[in-house]
Amino acid sequence: MHREADFDLERELPKHTDVLEEDLEIATLLKQMAAGDEFVSEIAQRAILLPLVDPPAILFRQQVLGDCIQHPKLVRELYLLAVEGVESPKRSNVFWFRDSPDQLLSKSLRILETLIDVVERLRKLADEYVTAVRSEGLTRLFSTLQDELNDEYLQELRDHLRQLDLSSGTLISAELGRSNRGTNYVLRKPFARNFLERINLRRRSGYGFSIPPRDEAGMESLATLRNRGVRLVANALAQSTDHMLDFFRMLQAELGFYVGCVNLYEALSERDIPLCFPTPAQVEERSLSAHALRDASLPFHLSGRVVGNDLDADGRQLVIVTGANQGGKSTFLRSLGLAQLMMQAGMFVAAESFGASVRSGVFTHFKREEDSSMTSGKLDEELARMSAIADLIEPNALLLCNESFAATNEREGSEIARQVIRAMVEARVTVVFVTHLYDLANGLYAQHDEKMLFLRAERQVNGVSPFRVSPGNPLPTSFGEDSYNRIFNGAPERVSAESDSAVR
Repeated sequence: MHREADFDLERELPKHTDVLEEDLEIATLLKQMAAGDEFVSEIAQRAILLPLVDPPAILFRQQVLGDCIQHPKLVRELYLLAVEGVESPKRSNVFWFRDSPDQLLSKSLRILETLIDVVERLRKLADEYVTAVRSEGLTRLFSTLQDELNDEYLQELRDHLRQLDLSSGTLISAELGRSNRGTNYVLRKPFARNFLERINLRRRSGYGFSIPPRDEAGMESLATLRNRGVRLVANALAQSTDHMLDFFRMLQAELGFYVGCVNLYEALSERDIPLCFPTPAQVEERSLSAHALRDASLPFHLSGRVVGNDLDADGRQLVIVTGANQGGKSTFLRSLGLAQLMMQAGMFVAAESFGASVRSGVFTHFKREEDSSMTSGKLDEELARMSAIADLIEPNALLLCNESFAATNEREGSEIARQVIRAMVEARVTVVFVTHLYDLANGLYAQHDEKMLFLRAERQVNGVSPFRVSPGNPLPTSFGEDSYNRIFNGAPERVSAESDSAVR
């Protein structure tokens, strides 16, 4: 997932994670990515909510994902092998905790024997696909597996493990120290014995002794000597086992992200949603454009067609969206936030084309239902959430506001929103603001500022909404009569399943 580093599994998620997940319905995407695998969901969540801020790093991840989409069987087989490697202690019936050196040696041997089999299958998979992939990440992984884990090396590993089995006895050397105590215990390679020695017809010269079967103290002393002899080897083998398990854990994590992306890609493709790899730009370019942009979570909530939107906001720092009720404004806002996060995760987006500058973070301020506990007024709650955003947001971030400060009267809400927008823009934060506050929208429109873009939800003459937004000046009405007619007089004939949840 990174060119020169591992994916950070310990980094904390942003403090506004819960709010962001709720407003953008990220949980819907995570469910589709996981396909029942909770580990994949956790990794995907971290990748989406801890965005990359370097365009080359994003492109690196996109290239790997492109290979995975072209070869879904490959990435799933790799992931299953990584999972098998991680679970090797369980499969070896080993409970991993530090015991005596002799027990530690035995446990490490059993795990390594399993891991070597997994590594060999991993290497064979690399042999099969090394010429099929194009991305730098997978090409380098497969080349490393081929170069460093060839058949000769794996056979040598197996030979070493057989020698360390020590089932036929242990040869240990030692020196006499002070008071004739043993020191410098070293495990030695057993002597090669000829045929007569193996069948006990010819004994080696030397001295020895036997411990009676019931001499428990003698057995304990002999076990102590053995542990001293194998301690260094046991610790070295345990460290090697830990390193290999760490490799498979990281491989599982990084492949889990790509498996999740492939799951989501296939699910969206089945629903005829256009998908593309976006073009990330440096933050100073102020890029933001899209063609046929869609809310990536919406297809999983309805059976009807999902409408796309075009956007040309390059160089703009403020986008104001107004227009008819139930016209697609909130859906457009979510589609923009999801696309930004998915792009900076190195993923595809639900659009025919999408390009944007990287952001230091994505923040949302969506309207909430009335506080059922009545511990605070609705406006107080909105102001408290905006204050929390102000404490966290940094320059070059993206702030998405959905009907913020509409809980009070037009004049007061517009003034609060103006001050918030002014402060954010001065802090180099890009703001996309959906609002019904005509005083706010019209006042900003009258400034004729080239850094502002005004969009309006489309409405046909008969009141039917096409669920699209397009450039347009603010109007002093949100066509509330459309909502009234739909609720009390029945929906117009052309309103389909799209309207059930397309705009909320």
